[in-house]
Amino acid sequence: MAAWLADVGALRGGSEATVTAYARDAAGFLAFQTGHHGDSMGLSPLKTLGPRDMRAWMAFERGRGVSARSLARQLSSVKSFYRWWAERDGFDATAILSTRSPKFQRKLPRPLSVPAARELLETVEAQDTRDWVSARDVAVVTLLYGCGMRISEALGLSAGILPLTDTLRIRGKGGKEREVPVLPMARAAVARYASLCPHDLAPGTALFRGVRGGPLNQRLIARVVEAARMQLGLPATATPHAMRHSFATHLLDAGGDLRAIQELLGHASLSTTQAYTGVDTARLMEVYANAHPKA
Repeated sequence: MAAWLADVGALRGGSEATVTAYARDAAGFLAFQTGHHGDSMGLSPLKTLGPRDMRAWMAFERGRGVSARSLARQLSSVKSFYRWWAERDGFDATAILSTRSPKFQRKLPRPLSVPAARELLETVEAQDTRDWVSARDVAVVTLLYGCGMRISEALGLSAGILPLTDTLRIRGKGGKEREVPVLPMARAAVARYASLCPHDLAPGTALFRGVRGGPLNQRLIARVVEAARMQLGLPATATPHAMRHSFATHLLDAGGDLRAIQELLGHASLSTTQAYTGVDTARLMEVYANAHPKA
């Protein structure tokens, strides 16, 4: 199992969080099978687990309140482990690999409207009386909306990118890199923050800093956005990540190509990006229901 996790991290480019989740899911599965069979499980018995063992594990997980979505993720981890193991030890893992994932309703992204996104950016600026902190928060949220970044990607930027140019190379999930255009408003927001920041933004150090000079914590941006959205009366779904959703949805609404949006977001699969077409369809049906004279 340690060798499999090393493979996930090194060869497949899995992030630390991904490796940790895989380890937790697989260990939980193995622990259940030990209790289920009432004895310590060696390698040979683990290779012969059948459909009943899989059903028992899935029923146990559901019984303790694990959602169908979470169970599907756990099963994916278990399958990944067994697929890797079977390829190396040459045994038949069909019983594990053919187990059907539980069905669940995929959640559609919850983007903000264009006016709400603009208002949120303006309100974020008013959340701190210190000019440089206010400028920092605006710069971060502007990058999320203007470049479609994940919050971890924005806060992972190095000060070495200063001054920003028309494009920015981002390292995303799994160490995958992508290049995104940087709008003038985003360049201006970052430049203003850099000019006001009291800390030394030397190349190789974090671009966005906390008050004490260390790398900025994600929770601080989440709190700022929460305060702003409460002032505006926006729903609880108006989070930093919602700005990334808004970036993609507004591009799609304006006629953006789905494949291009996939590249800008750094999605490994087009099916992930296609969730935004569901948002567009959902909005269209809502307008239809409200406006059609016979609705």
